[in-house]
Amino acid sequence: MPLSPLDEIRAFLHCPTPDAWIEAALGQQELLLIDHANCEKKAASTALSLMYRYVDSLELLHLMSRLAREELRHFEQVLDIMAQRGVVYRQITASRYAAGLREQVRSSEPAKLVDTLIVGAFIEARSCERFARLAPLLDAELGKFYTSLLKSEGRHYRDYLGLAKAAAKGADIADRIAAIGAAERELIETPDTEFRFHSGPVPL
Repeated sequence: MPLSPLDEIRAFLHCPTPDAWIEAALGQQELLLIDHANCEKKAASTALSLMYRYVDSLELLHLMSRLAREELRHFEQVLDIMAQRGVVYRQITASRYAAGLREQVRSSEPAKLVDTLIVGAFIEARSCERFARLAPLLDAELGKFYTSLLKSEGRHYRDYLGLAKAAAKGADIADRIAAIGAAERELIETPDTEFRFHSGPVPL
């Protein structure tokens, strides 16, 4: 029997989100929303950057254009929820997560593009997994919103992974997925000093 989209994502990731992170998220929902907004904005920026850097792939251009629009729409939706709840959008420091994943990206092409796209797949997959974990535990409005994001975030994961396979031009990328997945697992399981949407577990 084929896996459901969410089970496929859970199988792709090398570990589940630690329960300690879930507890921290439930206790710091204002910070959760602020960093969620940041993540949506960064995701749109990453998609646009890829569109500028790699203009020879029509598939990449179309998929990243749609992804950027969707991420910016999600950004607007998070801002609206924050405004309704009196949460002020402010500057906060970035987590080590994305930068830690980028350290795994090789420097020469086409390996750089392949790795960058695999990193994108892991970020989207982790976001989807965390939305699914959090949604049943949040209030009705926020839980419904996070559930509504699962379909698009899951598609973004598949888009990134499909583009990575296409960029590899037939070469097997399983070893790169395994290496970047192992790094992602370490970032997710290693304790962090500050809570963020993609942080590891933090002290309560």
